[in-house]
Amino acid sequence: MTLMRQISEEIDFVVGNPDILSNISTIPAMRIFDDRIITFLNSLSGDILKSGTAKKYSDAVTFAFWCRKANLLSLKKQYDGNGRLGKGLAFQVSPSNVPLNFAYSMAASMLSGNANIIRLPSKAFEQTELLCEIIAAMFCKNEFSYMAERLCLIKYAYNKEITDALCSICTSRVIWGGDATVSEIRKSPIPPRANEITFPDRYSICVIDADKYLAESDKAETARGFYNDTYLYDQNACTSPRIIFWFGTEIEAAKDVFWASLRKLLDKYELLPVQTVNKLSTFFAYAANSDCNLSKQDDYKIMRVNINNINADISDFLENSGYFYESDINALEDILPVCGRRCQTLSYIGFNAGELREFIVKNSPFGIDRIVPVGKTMDFSLIWDGHDLIRELSRVVEI
Repeated sequence: MTLMRQISEEIDFVVGNPDILSNISTIPAMRIFDDRIITFLNSLSGDILKSGTAKKYSDAVTFAFWCRKANLLSLKKQYDGNGRLGKGLAFQVSPSNVPLNFAYSMAASMLSGNANIIRLPSKAFEQTELLCEIIAAMFCKNEFSYMAERLCLIKYAYNKEITDALCSICTSRVIWGGDATVSEIRKSPIPPRANEITFPDRYSICVIDADKYLAESDKAETARGFYNDTYLYDQNACTSPRIIFWFGTEIEAAKDVFWASLRKLLDKYELLPVQTVNKLSTFFAYAANSDCNLSKQDDYKIMRVNINNINADISDFLENSGYFYESDINALEDILPVCGRRCQTLSYIGFNAGELREFIVKNSPFGIDRIVPVGKTMDFSLIWDGHDLIRELSRVVEI
């Protein structure tokens, strides 16, 4: 019995089977943005949008629109496909806090020309299960047999022997899920020529020009965008802003309007008692040695901690479920203490791309890999955390 057959007995195949797993490392790579991949993903998009159940989940609909042929062809224009092939087989480990992160990572690796083994989130999400069901149904059609042999979506309780085996046959390894997950998976070696992309623990921040915010005509839309950035996944995503910086002359007035607009969207947001306790515990731990105070609030759905001294230590006291640090600043340079390597996304209101680009070029912070408007932090890009996924998951054949 081969090694793949042995470990198959301990694996739950959500999509795929032991035969596919045994042969997947021998499947030839495709060119990047191969027409067959685009056809498959476009069909997947259509099947998601046809599903009445999928329409209940905004993230499933968003993924479906991302996979449309028109969008994929637009993305293709950013890459010169001549002589660029997939590396071969990507073994991917999904995070447990975002239901469809695995789907975007899967699509990016497919577009890079690779076959894929993907360990699905350990936590059960209806969106994850639904998408897997749709993919499995597509693979029952002969027209997509060429894709069925290139994909295994699996679950297994952590078992180093299984991870060792899967890592031993990959040409690329992609690890999502935080520092602990990265450290654990790295105990399993990969082949000498294989490469690795990791997405460890990160946090994100937001800067708001108070005066320009107050001049906005649709503050309700801004509030909806900020809600999607934060409360949609209980502020668990790395992209969710945790620290809010205010700039301008009308800061207090802007704060009152901004948080009141957000509060109107939280009537149906359920905050569990344990989440409230965690938020209070984090605040008290931070306040024990820091100059800060808690803003007045009606309940704990929004918990705002005013900080007077900005320093990197604050990253050790982050919380979720609507827990925000706030600080008033006189210049963008004031945010630099929290722009270390763990800082991922800078979202903004009232600034323009030019001045933010100038800030990055001038100061060269170790962190900040993405700069996006509020409401766009969750939007997936083929360049993520500073990694160009297509280029890192493919190889160039020089002729």
